[in-house]
Amino acid sequence: MSSERSAIILAAGLGTRMKSSKPKMLHEMLGRPLLGHVLQATRAIGPDQRIVVVGAAADQVTAFLDEAAPDAATVLQAEQLGTGHAVRTAVEAFPDLAGTVIVACGDTPLLRPDTLAELVEVHEKTRQAVTVLTAEVEDPSGFGRIVRDGEGNVLRNVEHRDADLAELAIREINSGTYAFDAEVLREQLFKLDTANDQGELYLTDVIELAREAGHPVGAVVVDDPTEVLGCNDRAQLAALRRILQRRINTELMKAGVTMEDPDTTWIDATAKVAPDVLVRPGVQLKGATAVDSGAEIGPDTTLTDTIVGAGAVVVRSHADQATIGENAHVGPFAHLRPASKLAEKAKVGAFVETKNAEIGPGAKANHLAYLGDAAVGADANIGCGVITANYDGVSKHRTEIGEGAFIGCDSVLVAPVAIGDGAYVAAGSTIVKDVDPGDLGVARARQASLEDWVAKKRPGTVSDKAARRAKGEAGVAEA
Repeated sequence: MSSERSAIILAAGLGTRMKSSKPKMLHEMLGRPLLGHVLQATRAIGPDQRIVVVGAAADQVTAFLDEAAPDAATVLQAEQLGTGHAVRTAVEAFPDLAGTVIVACGDTPLLRPDTLAELVEVHEKTRQAVTVLTAEVEDPSGFGRIVRDGEGNVLRNVEHRDADLAELAIREINSGTYAFDAEVLREQLFKLDTANDQGELYLTDVIELAREAGHPVGAVVVDDPTEVLGCNDRAQLAALRRILQRRINTELMKAGVTMEDPDTTWIDATAKVAPDVLVRPGVQLKGATAVDSGAEIGPDTTLTDTIVGAGAVVVRSHADQATIGENAHVGPFAHLRPASKLAEKAKVGAFVETKNAEIGPGAKANHLAYLGDAAVGADANIGCGVITANYDGVSKHRTEIGEGAFIGCDSVLVAPVAIGDGAYVAAGSTIVKDVDPGDLGVARARQASLEDWVAKKRPGTVSDKAARRAKGEAGVAEA
């Protein structure tokens, strides 16, 4: 038997019950489309090549593969005439397939890589022509049944709609995932016929055909039946998403992550969380987010493609494509937009928004500020209500705030502008020119008070009466 390995993934269906212009295989589930999860699982067998059978919305599936799995080849199944026809289309396009050929469905995202590796290992050690992955389930309705003889040998698969009463009582189901000997697969595929309820070419019939031809056929029963679940509509997608959520969370907790409420914690399969991280309720970690040891995330926090350093704290905040340094503090209610970078011990507090901004070590923007296209030096202090006015309607401009600088409350820094090291900006200033190191920048109108304005312009009002009482004027009634 050849040592070559290949994987054929069936992804030609549109999935009409999804009620979507997007093909079923591309609906996302915790960091990857359904097809992406299956592609990831196939890596475990070290395939020499991976072939994805596409059909409905082939352009969308191919575009995804070009980005996510550029090594995968595609084959077009112009008409969807059954699983046997889909695999035959792939085998005809790649006539030199040899060794072990894995066939998997693109809508079974819970299939574990270790399970696929075990299937291949058993298949190759026993030198079987066909090894099918099966599961024992409580309710086998709708699934193909695995029919065995009295000694437990696999005889055939029978589809639910074609089964008799005795076969319907069988609880071992066909997962739709197989390991084939390439030569036997090629030989038997062209013997398939459409003598069934749907008038299609069933790949499952290869099991019986191979046995009748004298080839050994076997099965591997999966430990966790949820691995073989597929997805036909959005309700089933939500159910699969919940199963994967629990699986991911359980694995992380066993690896040393603390979750206060796993049921409200959603972590993508693509995210990484180190031991000794504390995850509070209502947290979502999406995409390529990575959280280092000792960090505290949440509650009610969403991080997308964000790097969080050791010991950092992020509370009730959103971050997208941001970097949060070691022992930094974010939130509550902060918004870190793309290219925001917080250095060690930096702080971005309540209702602060950053975008393409570098916040230096120990620098603070504690509340109600916007820092866009800015660099903030180490230990600088950004007061309440500070804005970097970075956009002139056409172009973005940068603001430089030096080390140890102090920006007073309600100041607007009109970019491009630089505030030097150790410089101060007086509260309420609108700064349009650079402030040199150690200087004080003041740019605000001189205050003027108009004497007795209220008495003249607002006589008899609550304000007028309060002012008169404050001045000790006689005859003013209490409010």
